[in-house]
Amino acid sequence: MARESESGKPIEPVYGPGALQGWDPAEKLGEPGAYPYTRGVYPSMYTGRPWTMRQYAGFGTAAESNARYKQLIANGTMGLSVAFDLPTQMGHDSDAEIAHGEVGKVGVAIDSVDDMQVLFDGIPLDQVSTSMTINAPAALLLLLYQIVGEEQGVSPQKLTGTIQNDVLKEYIARGTYIFPPKPSLRLIADIFQYCRAEIPKWNTISISGYHMAEAGATPAQEIAFTLADGIEYVRTAVAAGMEVDDFAPRLSFFFVARTTILEEVAKFRAARRIWARVMKEEFGAKNPKSLMLRFHTQTAGVQLTAQQPEVNLVRVAVQGLGAVLGGTQSLHTNSYDEAIALPTDKSARLALRTQQVLAYETDITATVDPFAGSYVVESLTDDVEAQALDLMRQIEDRGGAVEAIEQGFQKTEIERSAYRVTQETESGDRVVVGVNRYQLEEEEPYEPMRVDPAIEAQQAERLAKLRAGRDQAAVDAALAELRTAAQGDSENVLYPMRKALKARATVGEVCNLLREVWGAYVPSENF
Repeated sequence: MARESESGKPIEPVYGPGALQGWDPAEKLGEPGAYPYTRGVYPSMYTGRPWTMRQYAGFGTAAESNARYKQLIANGTMGLSVAFDLPTQMGHDSDAEIAHGEVGKVGVAIDSVDDMQVLFDGIPLDQVSTSMTINAPAALLLLLYQIVGEEQGVSPQKLTGTIQNDVLKEYIARGTYIFPPKPSLRLIADIFQYCRAEIPKWNTISISGYHMAEAGATPAQEIAFTLADGIEYVRTAVAAGMEVDDFAPRLSFFFVARTTILEEVAKFRAARRIWARVMKEEFGAKNPKSLMLRFHTQTAGVQLTAQQPEVNLVRVAVQGLGAVLGGTQSLHTNSYDEAIALPTDKSARLALRTQQVLAYETDITATVDPFAGSYVVESLTDDVEAQALDLMRQIEDRGGAVEAIEQGFQKTEIERSAYRVTQETESGDRVVVGVNRYQLEEEEPYEPMRVDPAIEAQQAERLAKLRAGRDQAAVDAALAELRTAAQGDSENVLYPMRKALKARATVGEVCNLLREVWGAYVPSENF
C-alpha cells in the first residue's frame, strides 16, 4: 500500500522510468548553476566549499548574546544569526508596559544603538556575515547594524548579511506585525532602494516559508505561499520605479527541513524551478542572479519533542542532511533541547558539530546534486511543483498575496493541514518516537537554561541612562523629519530614520511614531 507524502500525494513502493513519462531531462533539469536551477544555483555547489554554517542565537542582554556569539565563532560557525526578543520584534522598548515579562525571553533585547554596540563588541563586522530574524522593524535593526559598523570604522560597502524583512508571512502564520500591508510594503521597497545605494552586498529580504511550515503548512503550501509573497515584493519594488535586475539578485529565501528527506529535496528543487521561470517570464529579468532562488534552511523545530530530547539529535541530523541534499546555501541546525528551553552552550555546540560532521565526515560534498535523475525524487519534484503552482494560481485568482491574506486563504489552508497532522498523531497513524510510540515510563531529569528576570530592570535602567544623556533636541528634530517623510510617499524613510537612531532615538520611539502615522494592523474578523 502506498504511503502519502506530507503534501498528500501517494509515494509508490517502487519507481522506474514509467514514473517520468513525457519528462524531458534537458528542460526539467539543465546543468547545475544553469537555468532553471533545478540542480542548484552554483555549478560546483559544495565541491569547492560547504554551505554557510549559521547558528541562530540570542537571549537576555546584548552582553550575554555577545558571549554566545564568540563561543560559536570559536567553535567554527561561519555566520551569525540573531534572535530578537518579542518586544524588539514588535517595536517596543524594554521599559514599555506591554513588554513586561517578555524582555530577553526568546531572543536578545535591543532598544538602541548602544545595545547593538554591545551585541557586536569585539566582532569585526567586515569579517562576519550576519543574519537578523527581524521583520516589521527590520529597517531599524539594519540601520543600527550599519551605525555600529561605521563606529567600528567599517564601510557600509563591506557589510554582508541578511534581514528577514518578510512581513507578509507575519500576517499569515506568525503574528509579529506592526503596520498594515500597504505601508509595510512601502517600507520594504525603501529598504531595497536604500541597500542598493548604501549597503550593496546586503541581502534585503529573506522570504520565509519556515514559519508557515512550523504552523502546519505542507511542503507544497510552504513554497507556494512563500513564492507568492516573493512575487508581491517584486511587484511592489517594480511599481516603486526600480528595475528588476537592480534588486532581485539580493533577494533570498528561508525554508524548513523536515525529517521526510525525499519530499524535502523535491521541494527545494521545485521551488528553484518555479522561481526561475517566474522571474524570467513574468518580470523579464535578464541577470542570471535574478533568477536564482538562494535560500537558508533551518531544521524543523516543530518536530522536536520534549520527551526523550536526546532523540532530537537524530532528527536534526536527518533534517540537516535533507537540506544539504536539496542544495541549501546556509543552514541552522536546532539544538536538541529547544523543545524544553533555551539551548545550553553544550547543546548549541552539538548542533553546530552536526553540520560539521555532514560537511567533513560524509561524502555528500564530493559531488554536485546527488539525487539528480532519481526516479522517486524527480517524480516527487514534479508532484510538489504541480501542487504549488495550483495554489499560486488560486492566490492570483484572489487578487494576489495581500488580497488572499485579507481573505484568510493561506491561513485557512495551513490550519487545515495542521489539523490533519494533529489527528494523525493522536490516532497513532503518524508515528512520533517517544510521544505516541516507544515512550519511557519516566523521563530523565533535565535542567533547562533560564533567562534571569532581572534583565528587564537592567534594560529599563540602560534606557533611562540613554535618555538622560542624549541630545534630546537632536532626537526630536530627527523624529520630526521622519514623521514628515512617513506622511508623504516620495521620500525614502530610511535616511531620516538612520539620523534619528544615530542620535540615540530608541526602537520603540521610532516604531511608535510610525504607528501614529501609518496605523497598526488589525486582522480581519471575516475568517
